[in-house]
Amino acid sequence: MATYTTEIASDKLISDNPIHQRLLKAYIAAQPWISGSLLEIGCGEGRGVETLLPLADSYLGIDKIGEVIQDLRRKYPAVEFKQAVIPPFEGIVDQSFDTIVSFQVIEHIEDDRLFLQEIYRMLKPGGKAIISTPNNTHTLSRNPWHVREYLPQELIDLSASIFDRVEAKGIGGNEKVWAYHEANRQSVQKIMRFDILDLQHKLPAWILRMPYEILNRFNRNKLHKQQGDSVTGISHEDYPLVDKPTSGLDLFYILWRK
Repeated sequence: MATYTTEIASDKLISDNPIHQRLLKAYIAAQPWISGSLLEIGCGEGRGVETLLPLADSYLGIDKIGEVIQDLRRKYPAVEFKQAVIPPFEGIVDQSFDTIVSFQVIEHIEDDRLFLQEIYRMLKPGGKAIISTPNNTHTLSRNPWHVREYLPQELIDLSASIFDRVEAKGIGGNEKVWAYHEANRQSVQKIMRFDILDLQHKLPAWILRMPYEILNRFNRNKLHKQQGDSVTGISHEDYPLVDKPTSGLDLFYILWRK
């Protein structure tokens, strides 16, 4: 039986639905830019295979978790998957892909500049990469699974120093989504009021991961119990793609190579 952390939101857990739909929206929003040979970095449980493969000529999915890759190979025997800890991307030659997608990954990468440089290296001329990551403006607490989170301009500046063109957008939310986010914010604040020493920002990440998991799961279940339909009724359509990244819950950037 699979065990789902709060960092890997699942469509199998009702309380995860708002996060699952938010993550799914990145794939749906990316569809107009998908073409040719496609690489997905951080393919997870296979959202990209289901939503993006039909639009591509070929697909390679990379993930660091071996068990995930094994499951995907069984589920999609005709599709190519690779287990790897990145960056760098060993064994992938320069200018291999027309499109690269990587959603909710860069915040986990220690050397984010090398990560983006490697993506640029692997893109064919005229190719594009689509990435998403949390907008730190709207983060409710420290996530100990993340190396860092970005303000919109921080990621624009980093990306523009490597890529030839950056289109900065965001994954926003309608009134239903922002009402859930506000209820979540208030609930998190009630929990964090006990952190009078601000340990969430002082302790090493590895120490915080277990209490973060317990409290985050408790909070999601509590919101599901309190909010009911406002949790289960959210769909990816409630997360519009917006032109201003500052108004997005997630940053959604299209990075071009000439």
